[in-house]
Amino acid sequence: MTIDEEIFARMGELSPAEKKVARVLLASWPSAGLESAAAVAKAAGTSTPTVLRLVTRLGIGGYPDFQRRLREEVTHRMSSPVNRTVEGAREHAERPVFQAAITERLGLVEQLAASVPPSEFDRAVEALAGKAKQVVVMGGYFSRFSAELLATQLDQVIPAVDFVAQPVGHDIGKLLRLCPGSVAVVFDFRRYELTAKQAAAIAKGRGAKVVVITDPGLSPATESADVVLPVPVDGLPFDSVVGTIALVEALVEAVLLATGERGIDRMKQWEDTVQIARAHRSTEEST
Repeated sequence: MTIDEEIFARMGELSPAEKKVARVLLASWPSAGLESAAAVAKAAGTSTPTVLRLVTRLGIGGYPDFQRRLREEVTHRMSSPVNRTVEGAREHAERPVFQAAITERLGLVEQLAASVPPSEFDRAVEALAGKAKQVVVMGGYFSRFSAELLATQLDQVIPAVDFVAQPVGHDIGKLLRLCPGSVAVVFDFRRYELTAKQAAAIAKGRGAKVVVITDPGLSPATESADVVLPVPVDGLPFDSVVGTIALVEALVEAVLLATGERGIDRMKQWEDTVQIARAHRSTEEST
């Protein structure tokens, strides 16, 4: 297990201050780890001893040992992309494209168990299921589709859910209504968008709990996050949304189970009240 994978795996064991250090390291991985312990502490808004405690918790003797191991991992990663590319080209040449695409995307779903710390997932569910005063969900150029799906499904399970199409545009009022006890869910994936960082900072400043759904490289929006859910996204020609959709469905399921009868009652009210015209064949038409 690499150091960054170890940090993800141990996220649930970390103190709040140690989590800040972990997120700073992962947000600019691996370059942040090559900075001095004091520089990392300053970026995280913590102390140098906190950085050293995190390193010790990882089972590494000291900060020099941490950096030595990190350099070894960087060297290994720098030498492997060409090999992976060549191997991947061979695999695609040997298999039908459809079969290769399905296999790769199944792999993305399987990786979720390793990329999303269970403790972070549980904290996201707790925030969403805990009678939040308001929940806003927002995304970027591509990720807004996943964000809108989450908002649409959550709205049938819990009240006061809003999809925010333009968080620092005409929808800014939805962010300005946030307050302590509210939740903001921000989707932002590589080729990160400044809007996501700005919206997360506004939500944090209003006292809301901020959940950021991103890729393992970590969006700059995580600087304002209380909960970070990293999703594997590798795909061709664009990043895959398969893992993201699986996470969205898992979140909605977990929130429903956590709300119990309250969530079921909300769904019943939705079904009884909202009229959706659907095309179907009547008994007369089918005979």
